[in-house]
Amino acid sequence: MDYKFINMEYLDSVSGGDPGIIKEIVVIFKEQSVEIYNEMKSLLASKNYTALGLLAHKAKSSVAIMGMNRLAEMLKTFELQAREGKEPQLYEHYLERFKSETEEARKELEDIISNRLNGN
Repeated sequence: MDYKFINMEYLDSVSGGDPGIIKEIVVIFKEQSVEIYNEMKSLLASKNYTALGLLAHKAKSSVAIMGMNRLAEMLKTFELQAREGKEPQLYEHYLERFKSETEEARKELEDIISNRLNGN
């Protein structure tokens, strides 16, 4: 499978190529990405933009370790805008892009675990 969202070379470099570490990173990412999205939706609904900016910062770190550089850059922009309450009309779009790209990344990660790490 050709990975569009996950940068396998980067994942290998941060894990030292250790399958156990890769699996651990994958499990954490899968859980965190869903939790972050749900919390972002809640913060957006309550217009808590400062907390939303802080959460975008956390999300940026989570996607960066997967080598998802374009999404990390978008989250950096989102973080800065939200912390200052600027351009709130864009926030929903940012959340939907985060959701969409992390969903696709989770599919790729499932493939990595089942085919690459388990040797299928």
